[in-house]
Amino acid sequence: MNIFAKRIAALRAQMQTHGLAAWIAPTADPHLSEYLPEHWQSRRWLCGFSGSAGTLVITADHAGLWADSRYWEQAAAQLAESGVVLHKIGADDDYPEWLAAHLPAGARAGVAADMVSRRDEARLARVLRGKNQYLCCVADLTGAVWHDRPALPATAVYPHPAEFCGESASAKLARVRQAVREAGADTHLLSSLDDIAWLTNLRGSDVPHNPVFLAHLLLDGGHACLFTDESRLNEAARRSLNEAGIATAPYEAVAAALGKLHGTLLLNPAKTAVSLLRHLPERVNICEQTNPSTLFKARKNEAECAHIRAAMLQDGIALCGFFAELEHKLAAQTPLTELDIDTMLIAHRSRRPHYVSTSFDTIAGFNANGALPHYRATAEAHSAITGNGLLLIDSGAQYLNGTTDITRVVPIGTPDAAQRRDFTLVLKSHIALARAVFPAGTPAPVLDGICRQAMWQAHCDYGHGTGHGVGYFLNVHEGPQVIACRAAANPHHAMQAGMLTSNEPGLYRSGQWGIRIENLILAQAVAQPQEHAFGEFLQFETLTLCPIDTRLLAPELLDDTERGWLNAYHARVRDTLAPHTEGAARDWLLRRTEAV
Repeated sequence: MNIFAKRIAALRAQMQTHGLAAWIAPTADPHLSEYLPEHWQSRRWLCGFSGSAGTLVITADHAGLWADSRYWEQAAAQLAESGVVLHKIGADDDYPEWLAAHLPAGARAGVAADMVSRRDEARLARVLRGKNQYLCCVADLTGAVWHDRPALPATAVYPHPAEFCGESASAKLARVRQAVREAGADTHLLSSLDDIAWLTNLRGSDVPHNPVFLAHLLLDGGHACLFTDESRLNEAARRSLNEAGIATAPYEAVAAALGKLHGTLLLNPAKTAVSLLRHLPERVNICEQTNPSTLFKARKNEAECAHIRAAMLQDGIALCGFFAELEHKLAAQTPLTELDIDTMLIAHRSRRPHYVSTSFDTIAGFNANGALPHYRATAEAHSAITGNGLLLIDSGAQYLNGTTDITRVVPIGTPDAAQRRDFTLVLKSHIALARAVFPAGTPAPVLDGICRQAMWQAHCDYGHGTGHGVGYFLNVHEGPQVIACRAAANPHHAMQAGMLTSNEPGLYRSGQWGIRIENLILAQAVAQPQEHAFGEFLQFETLTLCPIDTRLLAPELLDDTERGWLNAYHARVRDTLAPHTEGAARDWLLRRTEAV
């Protein structure tokens, strides 16, 4: 019996003790974060799957992991020795329906109350109720068997430097309070860490790559309280909170504060754990909607946009140095592996002003590994970069003045015609979105079809979304906007001016290669004549500054408009970066921005 089978067996013993026929282990923490502190990586600990999304379900005779198409190959490989079965979201029943079909009537399924949102609890309970089954939100059973569980983070919480803050915390609080009043609520509970970091203008390092810290925040018309480990607030952070009129209390004290509420409480049901709401008195009414701060922080103001452009400049300078070094080593036949890519990128980026950290784990996938959209090379499993093929590099950085995320593909040796065709199809899709003009308020998922048209005409597609929101020295994945044809076109997904979003179509040949071209794009108003008969329109400004490798092009597949876009983009990249580069980096930049 391997280590994961032993862990699942230990959990099954706990399930039996608590009278549970099933246990649900989501990818979640008490803040419903996408990326988790080590303390809450229970799903990974139980089965070994390291992807950033997925749900593990354990019954007496079955253990299954539900994952979307981004992770199918990765999950299949990582679960091979665990005895856990991969269930493919989109191809198989989702786990609530699977549970309802496989559990007997009267069965009880358990989930940790601090790892399930109010929204997901309602959905799960509804599905199970249809088969006379029950959902039980209980204490996390994993804690009873995970004896060396990592402690909670204990790093310092610090203020985002005033020179980079686009707005004071007190001004942000005033805007949020106004929105709470307009929603008819008296108080507002925030548990999502990026919303709290944005609203307080504080940052931390509790979650790898994301500069956030563990906290809840409760505010009303005249008071605001941050519930966090107060010992971690440095003097500057305490002073900043005091100036904004934000009190502090211990992290655990939020429960008692909720128990004293009256009136109507506004919260986001997708970002609030069931465990917190158990402390609410029955007299409190709940108003459910997206946190006002989520939309406010998604719409970057002019000062933030200027800072982001400056961060993109520094990132572009670093990338010129990196790619010049990479090509030199390849030409010299220096032995390289996928692991070396991350090391080299960090070395170049860390020399740039205001660099803090990576914004996610670097994805450097050579040939077949590039076909795994969320591949990560490890010391135990990685490939040498040698021979002919394609190297996909998806990377990003956190700077005090912005967050970056970029994907490029590099030919290793001589690319063949099929690789050139695939690359050019992805580029055509990328250009289509980059050039899009659309009415303000268009639901972001609708824009996905614009991007995919060239690929669909070639009978090709990709399983992931085309674009995600990006934070401002915050999470690299940020809502509410998402450009994905499979996402619901809800009102809160509306694309608005100031939103920073990725543009990253891809094409993946399983076992062969993967291609993705990603830039960050900023939605901004189109200058229009005085008469606006059809309202305001938006377009995208491409902010990422790095050449797209034209050695992989099949030029005959580009039309004149696409060729013109590519040449104009490369001219802007060259003119912007050339004054800041020298030597091999500048030579590389000039070579890779020649017109096609």
